[in-house]
Amino acid sequence: MENYLEELLSPTRATLRIRIRFPSGGLLEINEAVVVECGRLQHLDYRYHCQGPEAQLVFCYDSTPHFPDLPGFPHHKHLPFTTLPARRPPLEELIAEAASSFTD
Repeated sequence: MENYLEELLSPTRATLRIRIRFPSGGLLEINEAVVVECGRLQHLDYRYHCQGPEAQLVFCYDSTPHFPDLPGFPHHKHLPFTTLPARRPPLEELIAEAASSFTD
């Protein structure tokens, strides 16, 4: 892990920022805004950005509402040449996807 930052905004709300640098030089940035409601963790907003060693986009999942015509709006996935509908992946799947992107 390259960096971890947890910002507690209130007793029930936090922002998480995690940077994972892979041996190949690839980078996965995990940014989430979360809140606890009724004893359950709720994701308010997220951005999971994965880039190669030359800072080229590999993929990015986010919930920014800028593609209203995609199914599952506002959730989507950016790839180098397209944007697809996509759910917010569990962190285990996200890290595995990023790791597999940098395996020879």
